[in-house]
Amino acid sequence: MRPSVLVIGATARLAEAGVPSPRNDAEVLLAHVLGVDRGRLVIADVDAAQAGEYEALVARRADREPLQHILGRAPFGPLDLRVGPGVFVPRPETELLAVWAARQVGRGAAIVDLCAGSGALGLYLAATVPAARVALVERDPHALGYLNDNAAGLAGRVTVLDRDVTAVGLDAEIEAALGGTVDLVVCNPPYVPDGAPLDVEAALDPAAALFSGPDGLDLIRSLAPLCTRLLRTGGAVAIEHDDSNGAAAAELLAAAGFRDVEQHRDLAGRPRYVTGRMDA
Repeated sequence: MRPSVLVIGATARLAEAGVPSPRNDAEVLLAHVLGVDRGRLVIADVDAAQAGEYEALVARRADREPLQHILGRAPFGPLDLRVGPGVFVPRPETELLAVWAARQVGRGAAIVDLCAGSGALGLYLAATVPAARVALVERDPHALGYLNDNAAGLAGRVTVLDRDVTAVGLDAEIEAALGGTVDLVVCNPPYVPDGAPLDVEAALDPAAALFSGPDGLDLIRSLAPLCTRLLRTGGAVAIEHDDSNGAAAAELLAAAGFRDVEQHRDLAGRPRYVTGRMDA
């Protein structure tokens, strides 16, 4: 059976179901079934059993089950993260924050990922910053299962802390884990305003990983002072936020004592994350 015929039919079905990227998802699912790179679909063969498996996966995606849940994986920079129900699925736009963060530190940097979820940000930095020491802080038991699995390949360079980011004494625990003060803090916290509309797939992420008070800033208000306690003078912070809150998130960092506070946009031009440096 020709892959192109299957992909054309699946693309039409996914488009009718309102899937935002029907052709991409149709091809990715077929490559997954065949166990080949997507670029090799043009020379692949599909037998009847594989076609049936593909049909079942397309049906799941047409029901708007997230593609990453179906695959059980999510790419993030050089990483292939295990994800699924119970953990926030990392988005491509967050890679911009990760790239910015990696450029702020050098070899052996001490890095903290708050609200780590699957570990996307912290593990990206552990994989790309030479000899980095990374502490990943997460409290949700479901997310911790995915985080520990994803961190297993970087044992010795990363430490997973099963802690609430608002817990008293967390800064001392992090410093003990990293052996001193911190060079960089990154965070993709819950930041969606309560009651804000979500697309079908995003609504399947855990509510605790999405919402943070009426304006979406409740947790960032707590995180900004924590970051000032953690970071050495000149250390950097980067926090993702709702696209309605760029200016407000920047004000919170400035009020906490950060200098050189900047707002950053994603590739679609939407406010995406805010950065700053610890003042003396």
